[in-house]
Amino acid sequence: MQTVLHTSRFNLSLSPRINHQPFSSTAKIPCCEIPILPLSSSHSPISGVCRAGGQVAELFPVTCPGIVVREAGIQDCWEVAETHCSSFFPGYSFPLDLLLRFDRVIGMLFGFSAPKGCKRTCLVAVIGRSGGSFFSGSDDVGIGNLFVNKGYVAGVLTLDTVAKFLPRKGPLRKRRKGIAYISNVAVREELRGKGIAKRVVAKAEAKAKSWGCRAIALHCDLNNTGAVQLYVSRGFKSVKVPEGANWPKPKASADVRFNFMMKLL
Repeated sequence: MQTVLHTSRFNLSLSPRINHQPFSSTAKIPCCEIPILPLSSSHSPISGVCRAGGQVAELFPVTCPGIVVREAGIQDCWEVAETHCSSFFPGYSFPLDLLLRFDRVIGMLFGFSAPKGCKRTCLVAVIGRSGGSFFSGSDDVGIGNLFVNKGYVAGVLTLDTVAKFLPRKGPLRKRRKGIAYISNVAVREELRGKGIAKRVVAKAEAKAKSWGCRAIALHCDLNNTGAVQLYVSRGFKSVKVPEGANWPKPKASADVRFNFMMKLL
């Protein structure tokens, strides 16, 4: 089945005059950024270029019971790092794979912040329990005062209003406001095809709306038909980049063909 992309010319000035539409749902996959972890803007990956595009191939998603999508907490650090690295850097072997995971954990621990006037969060899709209490005999592992939840984070997504990958506004190249950006959407390989990515993206849309954003955007690899169809089904439309324009986009391997997509909330 061939995917037909609907190309729209969004007014990227996105003034309040734009008519808001009712909205109808993250990693790598579509949106890929190497300093990758929503909660970590200050820690870039140890090396290499990520295999962008997203790991979402859910053309006919099956409902996955017991899924809760919420904001990530410190206890989720290791599972988020594991999900992210196994999706974006599947070819790395020991010890580099372990170093990448520690890099992501450190990024989350020290990256729960955003530039002044901006917001940033990491959303996780949790299977079974959502954590919170750490009692003896649980599946949580303690490392000093840090607890790590084992084996229940199924998907992750980063959402922010930093506008790093949005075209700048006007001759002074001001940062655009009111537009949330999705990146680093990843779902564990063994759990793909169950509608998890769609649930996480839907939560991101709701979160962006609660922040007062009027639109949400992302970059999607055109080679990843599953991700493309997921976003099209959620109401995202391709935005045509003006000829000669040099809009910012995530770092990725040479074979990635990024498509900038946006949805009005």
